Amino acid sequence: MLRIVHDTDAATPDDTPTLDLDELCRIAAREMLAIALEAERRAYLETHADALDATGHRLVVGNGSARPREVMTAAGMVPVTAPRVDDRRSGERFASTLLPPYARRSPKVTEVLPVLYLRGLSTGDFAPALADFFGADAGLSASTISRLTVAWQAEHAGPMERDLAAVDYVYWWADGVHFRVRLEEDRLCCLVIIGVRPDGTKELVAVADGYRESTESWAELLRDLKRRGLVAPALAVGDGALGFWAALRDVFPQTREQACWVHKTARVLDALPKRKHEAAKGALVAIYTAATRAAALDAVTRFGEAFAEWPRAVAKVTGELDALLTLFDFPAEHAVHLRSTNPIESTFSTVRLRTRVTRGAGSRAAALAMAFKLLEAAQGNWRRINAPQLVPLVRAGAVFIDGQLQERKEAATAESTDPIDEEDVAA
Repeated sequence: MLRIVHDTDAATPDDTPTLDLDELCRIAAREMLAIALEAERRAYLETHADALDATGHRLVVGNGSARPREVMTAAGMVPVTAPRVDDRRSGERFASTLLPPYARRSPKVTEVLPVLYLRGLSTGDFAPALADFFGADAGLSASTISRLTVAWQAEHAGPMERDLAAVDYVYWWADGVHFRVRLEEDRLCCLVIIGVRPDGTKELVAVADGYRESTESWAELLRDLKRRGLVAPALAVGDGALGFWAALRDVFPQTREQACWVHKTARVLDALPKRKHEAAKGALVAIYTAATRAAALDAVTRFGEAFAEWPRAVAKVTGELDALLTLFDFPAEHAVHLRSTNPIESTFSTVRLRTRVTRGAGSRAAALAMAFKLLEAAQGNWRRINAPQLVPLVRAGAVFIDGQLQERKEAATAESTDPIDEEDVAA
């Protein structure tokens, strides 16, 4: 019989097999699954016990068991012998909800495979990496994993053609992310837009293929969104690439523009000697974290004076000042979200890991599908922006000055103008 050893120092007879924790879990899983499958069959037979043929014999009876097979579960490979049912009623068939026919992997294992792939595990590494856990014959061949990308391409096509007439995004983050395509010379420029719904939740708007973030590539994407019924956002946050802004002004001219301070900081530092980087970072932070627009302008003046020796660096700030300070016309609670394209950058850090491991996706379509699947997976972990109750006010056209909500002029005038009493006039 099997024996569980509690004292590792105690002598164990050589002929007594012992159990480790993993093996115990697999045995328990096998036994519990067998009990559950048999209970499921018994419930099915009892439910249809009244179904009889002309001679009074039951139409639904047990029919032994199927051939033994192994199923890959979170507890490892579990041997299963599924009970069968002979259902002679026309058009009826017993199908287990616990163990579908021909299933070789549990849903949890099926879900984790694309996650591992997206996080950087190469297709050829699945079998050796997981063999000790799932077993040598786990069915995790490179071709099996590669078929995932084909399915992702089909999944990407659906959402990118959906009707957007009933959807509203108040804020946008837009950026172009470049990564390698292994079997092609040109790098893929993945055009990504993430939006903020009126309830403050973030949602993927679009993922499209582009070349060099050109105006035409962005314009084609924006026109497609408009064609599908999407209304213009109140504000778009971008990295400062001229192609996106030109396309936005053409397709959605009413949308305000906010340049990304993270990208701007990188460009400013690129125009400065390394010894000045820390001081420049502090001076730039003082600009975009200022409490008011006036304080931010004062910080810009101090930055210009401190780094006057490097006019190219100063010009990168002063030349785009309006777009850099647009965030002061929106709720102060939203400023931390609106001053950079971080929702896109942070998500795509894992795409870069994936492409470093595999030296790039095999095709542009596969790379685009991988980016879509990663964003879709990350979307469930995106948190709402701060003060989501203010987002509908932004969409309604409420006025914010230095991040503070202002009363409408009509209401302010009505409150300040008191009716004149006739007796007061006579007096």
